[in-house]
Amino acid sequence: MSILYLAIALLIAVVDQVIKYFVLVYLEPANSVTAIPYILDLVYVENRGVAFGMFQDMRWLFISITSIVIVAFMFLLIKNKGESSLFSIASTLIIGGGVGNLIDRIAHGFVVDYLKLSFFPPVCNFADYCITAGTVLLVIYLLFYSDISSDIKFKEKCK
Repeated sequence: MSILYLAIALLIAVVDQVIKYFVLVYLEPANSVTAIPYILDLVYVENRGVAFGMFQDMRWLFISITSIVIVAFMFLLIKNKGESSLFSIASTLIIGGGVGNLIDRIAHGFVVDYLKLSFFPPVCNFADYCITAGTVLLVIYLLFYSDISSDIKFKEKCK
Protein backbone atom coordinates (compact mmCIF):
# COMPACT_ATOMS: atom_id res chain seq x y z
CA MET A 1 0.00 0.00 0.00
CA SER A 2 2.85 2.42 0.74
CA ILE A 3 4.00 1.99 -2.88
CA LEU A 4 0.68 3.49 -3.99
CA TYR A 5 1.16 6.49 -1.70
CA LEU A 6 4.73 6.98 -2.95
CA ALA A 7 3.45 6.79 -6.55
CA ILE A 8 0.87 9.47 -5.73
CA ALA A 9 3.62 11.61 -4.16
CA LEU A 10 5.62 11.23 -7.38
CA LEU A 11 2.53 12.23 -9.39
CA ILE A 12 2.13 15.35 -7.21
CA ALA A 13 5.77 16.29 -7.89
CA VAL A 14 5.31 15.71 -11.64
CA VAL A 15 2.13 17.82 -11.78
CA ASP A 16 3.95 20.55 -9.84
CA GLN A 17 6.87 20.51 -12.27
CA VAL A 18 4.60 20.56 -15.33
CA ILE A 19 2.75 23.60 -13.97
CA LYS A 20 6.06 25.32 -13.16
CA TYR A 21 7.34 24.58 -16.67
CA PHE A 22 4.40 26.49 -18.15
CA VAL A 23 4.87 29.27 -15.60
CA LEU A 24 8.52 29.63 -16.64
CA VAL A 25 7.71 29.55 -20.35
CA TYR A 26 4.57 31.70 -20.48
CA LEU A 27 4.18 33.64 -17.23
CA GLU A 28 7.77 34.77 -16.62
CA PRO A 29 7.78 37.16 -19.61
CA ALA A 30 4.33 38.55 -18.68
CA ASN A 31 5.15 38.61 -14.94
CA SER A 32 1.47 38.80 -13.93
CA VAL A 33 -1.92 37.70 -15.27
CA THR A 34 -5.32 38.02 -13.62
CA ALA A 35 -6.96 34.60 -13.63
CA ILE A 36 -10.07 35.39 -11.55
CA PRO A 37 -10.62 39.12 -10.98
CA TYR A 38 -10.39 40.17 -7.33
CA ILE A 39 -9.57 36.59 -6.26
CA LEU A 40 -6.62 35.00 -8.08
CA ASP A 41 -3.64 36.42 -9.93
CA LEU A 42 -0.84 34.42 -11.49
CA VAL A 43 2.37 36.22 -10.57
CA TYR A 44 5.87 35.03 -11.43
CA VAL A 45 8.13 35.04 -8.35
CA GLU A 46 11.55 33.48 -7.79
CA ASN A 47 11.55 32.51 -4.11
CA ARG A 48 15.13 32.07 -2.90
CA GLY A 49 14.00 31.61 0.70
CA VAL A 50 11.42 29.49 2.46
CA ALA A 51 7.83 30.29 3.45
CA PHE A 52 6.93 33.90 2.68
CA GLY A 53 10.45 34.46 1.31
CA MET A 54 12.15 34.29 4.72
CA PHE A 55 15.83 33.29 5.06
CA GLN A 56 16.89 34.28 1.54
CA ASP A 57 19.85 32.68 -0.28
CA MET A 58 20.40 29.65 1.98
CA ARG A 59 19.90 27.23 -0.93
CA TRP A 60 22.11 24.36 0.23
CA LEU A 61 20.71 24.43 3.75
CA PHE A 62 17.17 24.21 2.34
CA ILE A 63 18.17 21.40 -0.02
CA SER A 64 19.70 19.47 2.89
CA ILE A 65 16.78 19.97 5.27
CA THR A 66 14.19 19.22 2.59
CA SER A 67 16.01 16.04 1.60
CA ILE A 68 16.15 14.84 5.20
CA VAL A 69 12.45 15.59 5.75
CA ILE A 70 11.46 13.78 2.54
CA VAL A 71 13.53 10.69 3.44
CA ALA A 72 12.14 10.70 7.00
CA PHE A 73 8.53 10.87 5.77
CA MET A 74 9.21 8.15 3.18
CA PHE A 75 10.59 5.94 5.95
CA LEU A 76 7.60 6.64 8.21
CA LEU A 77 5.18 6.07 5.34
CA ILE A 78 6.72 2.68 4.56
CA LYS A 79 6.87 1.79 8.27
CA ASN A 80 3.21 2.82 8.71
CA LYS A 81 2.15 0.15 6.16
CA GLY A 82 -1.21 1.78 5.59
CA GLU A 83 -2.24 1.48 9.25
CA SER A 84 -3.47 5.05 9.26
CA SER A 85 -4.89 6.47 6.06
CA LEU A 86 -4.81 10.00 7.48
CA PHE A 87 -1.09 9.74 8.27
CA SER A 88 -0.42 8.20 4.84
CA ILE A 89 -2.28 10.95 2.99
CA ALA A 90 -0.54 13.66 5.03
CA SER A 91 2.86 12.10 4.34
CA THR A 92 2.08 11.72 0.64
CA LEU A 93 1.21 15.41 0.30
CA ILE A 94 4.31 16.51 2.23
CA ILE A 95 6.62 14.22 0.23
CA GLY A 96 5.13 15.19 -3.16
CA GLY A 97 5.23 18.91 -2.45
CA GLY A 98 8.68 18.66 -0.92
CA VAL A 99 10.07 16.85 -3.95
CA GLY A 100 8.49 19.44 -6.29
CA ASN A 101 10.15 22.34 -4.49
CA LEU A 102 13.41 20.41 -4.04
CA ILE A 103 13.66 19.93 -7.80
CA ASP A 104 13.28 23.70 -8.24
CA ARG A 105 16.00 24.49 -5.72
CA ILE A 106 18.43 22.06 -7.33
CA ALA A 107 17.60 22.97 -10.96
CA HIS A 108 17.10 26.73 -10.68
CA GLY A 109 18.50 27.82 -7.32
CA PHE A 110 15.02 29.10 -6.35
CA VAL A 111 11.44 27.90 -6.07
CA VAL A 112 9.00 29.06 -8.75
CA ASP A 113 5.94 30.63 -7.12
CA TYR A 114 2.91 31.84 -9.05
CA LEU A 115 -0.40 31.72 -7.14
CA LYS A 116 -1.52 34.93 -5.45
CA LEU A 117 -4.89 34.95 -3.72
CA SER A 118 -6.42 38.33 -2.87
CA PHE A 119 -7.14 37.22 0.72
CA PHE A 120 -3.69 35.59 1.24
CA PRO A 121 -1.00 37.95 -0.08
CA PRO A 122 2.10 35.68 -0.21
CA VAL A 123 2.70 34.14 -3.64
CA CYS A 124 2.79 30.33 -3.42
CA ASN A 125 2.68 27.30 -5.71
CA PHE A 126 0.93 23.94 -6.01
CA ALA A 127 3.69 22.18 -4.03
CA ASP A 128 3.36 24.71 -1.19
CA TYR A 129 -0.37 24.06 -0.93
CA CYS A 130 0.23 20.29 -0.90
CA ILE A 131 2.78 20.69 1.90
CA THR A 132 0.41 22.95 3.84
CA ALA A 133 -2.55 20.57 3.46
CA GLY A 134 -0.34 17.63 4.44
CA THR A 135 0.94 19.46 7.51
CA VAL A 136 -2.61 20.35 8.63
CA LEU A 137 -3.66 16.70 8.21
CA LEU A 138 -0.55 15.58 10.09
CA VAL A 139 -1.36 17.89 13.02
CA ILE A 140 -4.95 16.59 13.09
CA TYR A 141 -3.61 13.02 13.06
CA LEU A 142 -1.12 13.72 15.86
CA LEU A 143 -3.67 15.54 18.03
CA PHE A 144 -6.64 13.24 17.62
CA TYR A 145 -5.66 9.83 16.26
CA SER A 146 -2.09 8.92 17.13
CA ASP A 147 -0.67 7.12 20.14
CA ILE A 148 1.13 10.35 21.02
CA SER A 149 -2.16 12.15 21.64
CA SER A 150 -3.52 9.32 23.81
CA ASP A 151 -0.27 9.31 25.84
CA ILE A 152 -0.59 13.06 26.44
CA LYS A 153 -4.26 12.76 27.45
CA PHE A 154 -3.43 9.87 29.81
CA LYS A 155 -0.63 11.83 31.47
CA GLU A 156 -2.89 14.86 31.92
CA LYS A 157 -5.55 12.69 33.59
CA CYS A 158 -2.96 11.27 35.99
CA LYS A 159 -2.00 14.73 37.33
